[in-house]
Amino acid sequence: MNKVTKAVIPAAGFGTRFLPFTKAVPKEMLPIIDTPTIEYIVKEAIESGIKDILIIISEGKECIKTYFGKNGDLEQFLTEKGKTQEVSLLKRIPSDVRISYIYQKEQLGLGHAVLCAKEFIGNEPFALLLGDDLYVGEEEPVTKQLIQAFEKTNSTILGTLEVAKEDISKYGICSPKEKKMDRLVELNGVIEKPKAEEAPSNLAIGGRYVLTSTIFKYLQSQQRGAGGEIQLTDSIMRLMVEEKVYSLAVAGKRYDLGSKKGFLEATVDFALKREDLKPITEDILNNKKGL
Repeated sequence: MNKVTKAVIPAAGFGTRFLPFTKAVPKEMLPIIDTPTIEYIVKEAIESGIKDILIIISEGKECIKTYFGKNGDLEQFLTEKGKTQEVSLLKRIPSDVRISYIYQKEQLGLGHAVLCAKEFIGNEPFALLLGDDLYVGEEEPVTKQLIQAFEKTNSTILGTLEVAKEDISKYGICSPKEKKMDRLVELNGVIEKPKAEEAPSNLAIGGRYVLTSTIFKYLQSQQRGAGGEIQLTDSIMRLMVEEKVYSLAVAGKRYDLGSKKGFLEATVDFALKREDLKPITEDILNNKKGL
């Protein structure tokens, strides 16, 4: 069985929900305090054992490449000034991790974005991490939880979370084969954004996957679906004819960075976890009570 050593992070979207900021700067570079959101996604992959990462970008998002690249002039300047702590901030990605990039020339949906990674992945299984979903794993990173499940099943794994009835229509919803709801369950289907009364469960796909390379066979022939886009969910449904597909209820806190509410919540929570910012943040929050 192949080990999962590669990850794909789609980052080519326009980020229209964060306009006007995203007119000039990718939404993936929106900082949670002082760290771009995409760095948290990259670190989750690395902490899950991934050594080879492909970030899918579009024109105008070159600053993502700049951010993860080496800045010799800045490093030399800080070194000469004796700013060793600041120099360490420039070296947060381990030297044995390779980050590559490919351009998605058309915005044709998540399935099309994943298809752009075909040559990079080859015949290996791989992790897929969506940038709109930021997770803090309870004991282990969420992607690592999925990789461990893959090692048991040697099959595609969809990371899921339970959602409220009123939110079901916002997600791809899993249809388990059995009524017994263990964390890891085999699926007989996935329904994209069903009505709550028609949904087979409340298990929503939450932006984390481990996929076998067989998915590319179906993505290559996938017709456009909802929104005129190539939907990854549609290809996963077709994949189920050939291979088993499982869902894993992940253990961790999820932040929806595609919404302003989720982004603000993440900013506050991360500030409260930092020793240098916790007292300041608590003071601000306490002063706002009752307003």
